[in-house]
Amino acid sequence: MTSSMRRALGAAALAAVASAGRLAAQAGQPAPPQITVGGLVYAQYLYQLKDTINGQNNFDITRGYVTVLGNFANGIFTRVTVDLYTVSDASGTGGANNDNGSYDYRLKYAYVAWTPNKGPLTARFGMTQTPWLDWEETLWDYRMQGSVAMDRDGYLTASDIGAALDGKWNSDQVNFQAGVYNGEGYHGGVGDQRKDVMFRFSGRLMNTDDMSRVGGLRLTVYGQYGKPTGNGLRERAIAMVSYRSKMLTLAGEAASTVDSSLAAAAKVRTNGHVYSAFGVFHFPQSQASIIARVDIQSPQTAALNSQTTRMIVGASYQIAPNLRVLADWDNLSYQGTPTSGQYITSSTAYFQTQFTF
Repeated sequence: MTSSMRRALGAAALAAVASAGRLAAQAGQPAPPQITVGGLVYAQYLYQLKDTINGQNNFDITRGYVTVLGNFANGIFTRVTVDLYTVSDASGTGGANNDNGSYDYRLKYAYVAWTPNKGPLTARFGMTQTPWLDWEETLWDYRMQGSVAMDRDGYLTASDIGAALDGKWNSDQVNFQAGVYNGEGYHGGVGDQRKDVMFRFSGRLMNTDDMSRVGGLRLTVYGQYGKPTGNGLRERAIAMVSYRSKMLTLAGEAASTVDSSLAAAAKVRTNGHVYSAFGVFHFPQSQASIIARVDIQSPQTAALNSQTTRMIVGASYQIAPNLRVLADWDNLSYQGTPTSGQYITSSTAYFQTQFTF
């Protein structure tokens, strides 16, 4: 064997020993944290069909989210999400900054979660998801069209500051979420000493080819009890039956609400009901789908036009994994005779996009 060959073999042996040493040293160390950054944007074009003179005919960015996720050792998970939204002022003046119609940003999620020993329970603390809206939006899967009924009508909020506990068993055949929150939502401040307790339970009665936490034939219930800032009462109760497979989603929901306030000179108690039904059909061997939805809001009030019925129909196409488009018609009807302002906004055609990065 030549000296050059001996030197080469010696160098290779030393490199192998050094590499083995590094691997041995790293064997007892936790995996490095994984940090990812992503975004989600809803953009749309809308045309109000009832009024071609005073109605809207414009392009808009309805929502934009930038999210930073962190996965750490020992089951620690973190999330921070910034929400880009359109500033809206009912007076049309835009408030002190005269920024009505412009874009602003706010914090929507900022929490830490812990799943000990990769078990069935996860604890979360911070500005985090509330139990119902995140679950229903996952089932519906078309948040790009607009918020679901309980959110759109102002009865629930998607995120709040508090502490929550999630649980799931047997491949999500049973899952639940419970928590204690400030109750004023991520855009309502911390409020006072009063808190809201929220709970959702969902059980799969029959399996389908969708084994996710919203898949199969499911019965889901939700309850909320709390007191708003200034004292009073805030109660919510929801029951839903849903079916979801890779081809078809069907759901029916009924909700009751109670609201009262002691901050006013006289106590005012308002009872309400919300009913919702929706469906999504995915064409086999295609990226095309059709959607339909009906939401009915019926608050207890003397106003003749208090009850509203919203009907949504549309067709979507998944152009790429990170890009979906939707063309839909959104019609809002009122009990009794609508006001002129209600009339011009009651029928709208949309072209909407959802893209992620």
